[in-house]
Amino acid sequence: MQLKWLEWAKQIQSISQAGLAYSKDIYDLDRFEQLRNLSIEIMNTYTDVEIDKIKTLFASETGYATPKVDVRGVVFHEGKILMVKERLDNAWALPGGWADIGLSPKEVVVKEIQEESGYIVKPIRLLGILDKKFHHHPPSPFHVYKIFIHCEITGGEATGGMETLEAGFFDEDHLPELSVERNTEQQIKSLFLQMKSGSQDVFVD
Repeated sequence: MQLKWLEWAKQIQSISQAGLAYSKDIYDLDRFEQLRNLSIEIMNTYTDVEIDKIKTLFASETGYATPKVDVRGVVFHEGKILMVKERLDNAWALPGGWADIGLSPKEVVVKEIQEESGYIVKPIRLLGILDKKFHHHPPSPFHVYKIFIHCEITGGEATGGMETLEAGFFDEDHLPELSVERNTEQQIKSLFLQMKSGSQDVFVD
């Protein structure tokens, strides 16, 4: 769940980003820049991320701050769920990634699944939208919405990709080591429950 220091750092960063985008007074701009530097200092103090990387990833955006969107594909086959092994941490996740400018969520999930797993899919329906702060992910500098889309395989075969080592199907009782930055065990089990129950409800935080 979201840590208080992380919540404060994100809020300070958001306020400073909006202030730098819309303020005209040079003294206000200086104050907002000080706020941005404070948010960077908080992140640097409580994480092991280098300060230059924090500046690049956390404090380099402009305009009004909005959540990032992570789109994940949910593919079941013979009672098992499709997952891919991430190169970054050698752990497993639902195929997916950041939403791309110019692509709809369905287009993103089709692209990500093919690039990361080798399978060609057809999007079926929206399963849920989660706010990452309510779930047991590691601390993240970004406020993230996670979109889960049910898809069916129409072609292709299991392969790795630029960001993944391999793809495979797993049953609920034999899940691999999960990339908890991307998905939690509870999220995966909730997807299995939704599949088994045949529920058409969309879960949302």
